[in-house]
Amino acid sequence: MVCVCVCRSVMQSCSSALCILILLIITFTTVSVSADPPVKVNLHDSATLPCSERCSGLVRWTVFTKPTDTLAECDQTSCRSVKEGYQMIHDQYLKGNLSLTITEADFTKRGWYTSDCDDKDLCDVRLQIEPLSTAVQIKSGDSLVLKLDISDPVEVIYNSTGTVGPSSGQICTVDRHSTWCKDEYTQRASLTSVFELRNVTPSDSGVYTVMDKRNEEVIHIYTVTVGSAGGRGDHPDLDTDIGAAVPVSVTVLTLSVLGVTLIVFVAVIVMSVVANKRQRREKRPSQDEG
Repeated sequence: MVCVCVCRSVMQSCSSALCILILLIITFTTVSVSADPPVKVNLHDSATLPCSERCSGLVRWTVFTKPTDTLAECDQTSCRSVKEGYQMIHDQYLKGNLSLTITEADFTKRGWYTSDCDDKDLCDVRLQIEPLSTAVQIKSGDSLVLKLDISDPVEVIYNSTGTVGPSSGQICTVDRHSTWCKDEYTQRASLTSVFELRNVTPSDSGVYTVMDKRNEEVIHIYTVTVGSAGGRGDHPDLDTDIGAAVPVSVTVLTLSVLGVTLIVFVAVIVMSVVANKRQRREKRPSQDEG
């Protein structure tokens, strides 16, 4: 009604093309305001896309971009899973619950889904996957490896956790087999099946976010801590745990020397005792004669 009134009020001073443009603007504004929030689930969990409508005919669910590719459908007699991993429940359908269940959600199943009743649109629902979160601890000089998880173009965004780190923001863009990076990362970054940042230093510590560039969805968050190469410090040869640094051969040699010394010491004592007894025996006859 609002659209009709607006058009009528401007008909006398505008063309039909302008009136159509006004209708389109009002329509898309109404859709964007009334859109339902997306369904968010963890990776590999099941997801239920809600739809509560009455339909006495055939209800179909499809991906929004593939309207002829049916995923699951129901009518008055039964429900059918046309594609594996998608299902509807007939008892719920009879009660007006036309929801679609995705048995295992992954990143390939993200996006908009739509349902229709006898080719009349009913519900549009968007599925999102909750971002993955990974903590990484590596040594200075090693490579930081980030899984991209999706084949769509992504951005790698860095946020420093220290005052000495490089400036935060987008550092690289990855589009299938090509990579574009800021100048300070160009020589260190490479792409195979994963994104690799070579020769990291403690200043590279921070939060790295892999974001779906097209849909502006966060895919994976890496919290990275880069330690010094020496483990306890920059100079591993100054390790205070001396016992752990002594070679086994040195320890065995030391024990051998101590053992030989002890044997010699005992032998000397025994020989001294034997000599004293011999001297006493030799003195006894002369003492008896006197």
